[in-house]
Amino acid sequence: MRILILGGDGYLGWPTAMYLSAKGHDVTIVDNLSKRLWEATIGVTPLFHLPTLQRRVRVWNQRAARPIVLKVGDIAHNHRFVYRVFEEALPEAIVHYAEQPSAPFSMSSREHAYDTQANNILGTVNILFAMQRFTPGAQLVKLGTMGEYGTPNIDIEEGWIEIEHHGRKDRMLYPKMPGSFYHASKVADSVNIEFACRVWGMRSTDLNQGVVYGTDTEETRLHPELVTSFHYDEVFGTVLNRFVVQAVVGLPLTVYGKGGQTRGFLDIRDTLRCVELSILNPAAAGEFRVFNQFTEQFSVMDLAGLVQRAGALCGLDVQIDHLANPRVEKEQHYYNAKHTALVSLGLQPHLLSDEFVAEMIRRAQAVQAQVDRTIIHPTIKWRQGSPVAATK
Repeated sequence: MRILILGGDGYLGWPTAMYLSAKGHDVTIVDNLSKRLWEATIGVTPLFHLPTLQRRVRVWNQRAARPIVLKVGDIAHNHRFVYRVFEEALPEAIVHYAEQPSAPFSMSSREHAYDTQANNILGTVNILFAMQRFTPGAQLVKLGTMGEYGTPNIDIEEGWIEIEHHGRKDRMLYPKMPGSFYHASKVADSVNIEFACRVWGMRSTDLNQGVVYGTDTEETRLHPELVTSFHYDEVFGTVLNRFVVQAVVGLPLTVYGKGGQTRGFLDIRDTLRCVELSILNPAAAGEFRVFNQFTEQFSVMDLAGLVQRAGALCGLDVQIDHLANPRVEKEQHYYNAKHTALVSLGLQPHLLSDEFVAEMIRRAQAVQAQVDRTIIHPTIKWRQGSPVAATK
């Protein structure tokens, strides 16, 4: 198939591009490299050195039977560039990762909230119009987030819910309660895409993804310069990455509040397979299909205990500390999200284990001299004036 990957320089975009190229698809990737600019602006870098996107594409194309085509440009603010890419590539599937991915970044200032919403929402709108004009039969595979739902006190369905109200019934999009301006931008994406499917007859699969962990895929292992990013800072780092690095450098694991916050998680290899399954089993014309893309649920304290046990396997005495929560979120709550659709299509999950986390720790230990301790502790607060301090 002809596949267009938007956000091809990202943590998931780059491994996805290699994975689908290796499967024999014709892959074009697009990125405006803004994530690297945002990282430089706030002064953070991935733990492992990340070559330029152009360099990674060259290294891959020296080995690949089908080379990856690279286009550099801004999809949010240059619709003519978007139209040109679609007209040249004529994709049969579009994988959309091209969004600012961090909740803390979106909450750190008015400017960053604006940049997040402008980049994410306008980019998606430009994609929808480009699809309508050049590839109306193609499928959009959009990376959403489980964070769109929030933590309701009822089961989370896969995108849609049957409602009975005052004696009448209807099937509606599941109610959303985003936890940041970033998550709110994802909700807006879902609304816009569903509208385009319903009114224009387009087809889309919205992948409401949990937190992804891991960096290794079959393709990233082929050459040192084919790596993907590993962030551990408070802005772009995930909780598991942050805990692993804290364990390595002898810092206590920073659990926000009580640590009962529960979310879905999945291995990066499962992300790639989920995207592939969505492409190979497309939504019908006019269908806005939602898959909850995760394989396991963990609380923050579950993960802290996991890293503590894995650290012991590596000879580390890992301590846990509780901080006043910089976010506005429930710290103890009901959480039961359905996630059966992708398994029914053939997903065979890789599950998280002590040994997997121990291997993450060993990888981080090899470069622990590069860790910047000053970027781990949380400083961004959802409510200004709320102190972020250690609590007992």
